[in-house]
Formats: sequence, structure tokens, C-alpha cells
Amino acid sequence: MKIRGALALQKRQVLVFFVLLGLSRAGAESAHYSVAEETEIGSFVANLARDLGLGVEELSSREARVVSDDNKKYLHLDLLTGDLLLNEKLDREELCGSTEPCVLHFQVVLENPLQFFQVELHVKDINDHSPTFLDNEILIKISEGTTIGTTFLLESAQDLDVGSNSLQNYTISPNSHFYIRIPDSGDRKIYPELVLDRALDYEEKAELRLTLTALDGGSPPRSGTTLVLIQVLDINDNAPEFPQSLYEVQVPEDKPIGSWIVTISAKDLDAGNHGKISYTFFHASEDVRKTFEINPMSGEVNLRSPLDFEAIQSYTINIQATDGGGLSEKCTLLVKVMDINDNPPEVTMSSITKRIPENASETLVALFSVLDQDSEDNGRMICSIQDNLPFILKPTFKNFFTIVSEKALDRESRAEYNITITVTDLGTPRLKTEYNITVLVSDINDNAPAFTQTSYTLFVRENNSPALHIGSVSATDRDSVGRCSVPEGPFPGHLVDVSGTGTLSQSYQYEVCLTGGSGTDEFKFLKPIIPSFQVHDTGKNTGEMENYRNNFGFNIQ
Repeated sequence: MKIRGALALQKRQVLVFFVLLGLSRAGAESAHYSVAEETEIGSFVANLARDLGLGVEELSSREARVVSDDNKKYLHLDLLTGDLLLNEKLDREELCGSTEPCVLHFQVVLENPLQFFQVELHVKDINDHSPTFLDNEILIKISEGTTIGTTFLLESAQDLDVGSNSLQNYTISPNSHFYIRIPDSGDRKIYPELVLDRALDYEEKAELRLTLTALDGGSPPRSGTTLVLIQVLDINDNAPEFPQSLYEVQVPEDKPIGSWIVTISAKDLDAGNHGKISYTFFHASEDVRKTFEINPMSGEVNLRSPLDFEAIQSYTINIQATDGGGLSEKCTLLVKVMDINDNPPEVTMSSITKRIPENASETLVALFSVLDQDSEDNGRMICSIQDNLPFILKPTFKNFFTIVSEKALDRESRAEYNITITVTDLGTPRLKTEYNITVLVSDINDNAPAFTQTSYTLFVRENNSPALHIGSVSATDRDSVGRCSVPEGPFPGHLVDVSGTGTLSQSYQYEVCLTGGSGTDEFKFLKPIIPSFQVHDTGKNTGEMENYRNNFGFNIQ
């Protein structure tokens, strides 16, 4: 009782960090499964009951269900068989992008008692995407004085598949001037370089058209092509130069569209057209191209579409400066997206009990989870309920909470409770979400009927007419329906019920029981207790008993 009292005095607030620790009732068991992407809906993944060592009947009786971290229903648990089935087709590229392995995390939740099992589903890649070039044509301007062995960076292809199904090689159509080389890169990506193998002659041929082919490692391999257009130029002996190779900027995610981000500038010592520089994005992904744009003349980088920290935290942009003679140089722009508090906390209710009996203690009222898409303080949350209620908020596993009754309730004192779950993050400004639960307290028969006084004396004259109203008694029952449990006793033939048809010849004392609902006056006679007296003589002692016979009455208890 001391512990319970101490807990009741504590403030019911729980600080939830972005990564929450599982508590004692969270199961440590885990299961690992794999499935190929694009597998048909309803396909069998595993028999969860067998793998977790549970009976099928136990899954159903304990209301087992599968809950994902992002609250999406990728899997379905068949409670009749214990089979875990696909609830929708899974697209590995949509779920995980370039991340490998692609693992989805689930929890199997069971009640009575509350228990969690962790499930990991590995979505395996299939070769369902071909390499693609974002541009249908790659334009390269090369001076005729360029030395043999000079390399030219080519736009790379993109392949959404991963592993052996991803982009593996490049080839160029047969020609007498160029071949393709794939250098080693630190980021394990494959970039093609066009290498000059034989000197160009502007007067001999001013333009070349070549086909660049990208191949993946699938079986059979998929491919994509683009046109490489080479324009041969007169001699230009100075390439553009950037003052630094890396630029870094920080941009808040609520930056308006069209805003200036940074200006990238290079210099070229050549004069005339050979000294004029144009700027372009190079090896830019589709996300970079749709989010940013660069002014080809000034090198200003502007915002083209909204930023979202929760989707992408940073962008690496390669920028190429090319002079009028075709020589080029590149630098890297790193744009870091700064998080703002733009996502309110989310409350997801897993189960709820809206009616509990008044004599039950520590009853599970609700099981729910909280989530905030923001990061750091913007994603840290405080979860609480009102202090003046007989309920306790408890953290369970990760971001799950339960609300349980603290003690047995009393319907006659309070029949309904409104619980408000309040989740507030720690960002600036603080964002708050509220979720309301109404709990009804059901009645049990824990109160006996009570009369308004311990005894009643009712009087009636002799020779009364039928249906004469003798009197009334009053009793109440705090429960929702009054009950009478004492068996009825015999009622004397010469003594009528309270409707009053007949004559009372003497006084009687009877037990009665309330038969109507709370606040009514309806009752039944049960059994006599002690008769006041018996009258056998119609002539004798008439004077002695006249006083009684003129004031007939009975006591009701």
C-alpha cells in the first residue's frame, strides 16, 4: 500500500526519447524472415505460431496482432492458422531506396499478459529496373589540340536495384577515337570516363555521335543507352578553376521555394569565348535536379521545390564549370537540411476498453504508441494523463504505453471518466496532440436497499372500504437495480397487501423488501416477525382492547 500511495503521488509524465528502451514485459524473442519484392498479396511468409512456440488457440485468445514501426499493414496474421501472410506487394526500392539490406521491423503484440515479439522481414531485391540516363543526349566539347589519354567525365546512369542487380558496366559504340574506362571510386559507384585514344582533327571531322550503354548484373542483364555528341573545337589551353573543391551550406527545411542558396564561381584565364564559363549540375540524381536549379551564367544555386528533413537530410551536388573551349572542372556542394519542428506527435491506439466493472483493480484500459517524425529535441516527447484520475500511465516497450486502473472503482461515486492523453514534443515551438478516452464503470450489486426510517406505524379504522390507502413506506438502493433476496413468507388471509382491500383486525409486524429500482417505493411483504396480539374473544375484554382495535397498525422493517 505504501508503494501504491507513492506511485499515486508521482506526476504521471514520461519523457520519451527518439529511441525508447523496452521494459520488463517486452519479450526478448525475435524472428527473422525474408521475402522477394513484388511477391503476390496473400503469399505465405512463415508460420508465426510455430516459430514463436505458441499455440494457434493462444494467438486468438490473447488477441495477437502485427504492428509495424511506421503503422503500415504490410503483413497479416491469420489467427486460425498462425500463418504470417503478405498484406500487400512490397517494392524494395520504394521502401528502402539504395539501403541494403532492406529490413522491415514489426512487433507481434499479445495481451493477457501483455507481451511483445520482434519480427524482422528482409525484402530481397529482384532485377526489375533497367539502368536509365536522366538525359537523352550528353554534349561534350573537345578541343582538337587535346592530348591522347585525356579523360572526359560522362553522365552516369542510375539503377534502382541493388547488389548484383545494380549497375555494373558501361560500353561505347565502336569508333577510332575513344574508349570507355571505369575508374575506382571511393563511394563504390560506377562512373564512366571517355578516354581519347586518337587525336581529333577539326578540319577532318567536327562532330562525332556515339552510343553509351549502361549494363546491370542481372540474369539476363538489363541495359539503358544515351547519345554522346562530341563537338570538336579549336584549341583552348586553360580550364576553369574553382577557389575551393568543397562548398558546405546549411538550409532550414522551411526555406521558401525560389530562395537563393549559394553562388558557385570559377575563373578561366583564357580570353574571349574560351574564357566564358557555364555552370551545370553533374552526376546529379533526380532528387537533386527536382529540388535545386543553377543559373548557367552566374553559378547561383536556388531552391526549386520544398525541402523535407524527414525525407532527405543532405544533398551532395557535383557542379561542373565548362569554358567556351570545352574544358571543364568540377567542385562539390554539400547542402545540409536543418530540421524544424513541423510534425506534431502522433498517437496510435492499439486496443481500448471502454467499460470496466467497479470491483476490478489494475484493469488494462488502453494500449497505444506515440511517434514524432522530427529529430533531436523536435522528436523527443512527453506523454501524460490527468493527475486527478484513478488511472496510471505506464511505458511498456519502445514507444508503447498502457493505461491501467490504479485501484477498484466505485460506480456509485463516479460512473464515468474522461481520460485525455496529452503528447507534447520538446521542439520550438512545442507541438501537442491530445487523444480522449471515455471509460464507463459498470455496476455490481454491492449496496443493500435502505429504508428512510427503521420502522413505520400505519393506522386504519375498522370496517374500512376496499382499496383504502393505508400508508406508504420509502426505501432506496444505490445500485442501478434494486434486488430482493429473502424468500417471501405467508401473508395472513385477513391482512391485505398495501393496496388495501379488506379489514385489519389487529396489529402485525412484517419484514419487507424493496422490489423496484433506485428511488422507488415498491416493496413486498416477506414474513411476520412477532404478532402484536391475537384476538379470540368477541365479547370479553372488549373494553381492554378497544383502544388497539381503533388504531390498527403494523411495523415495517
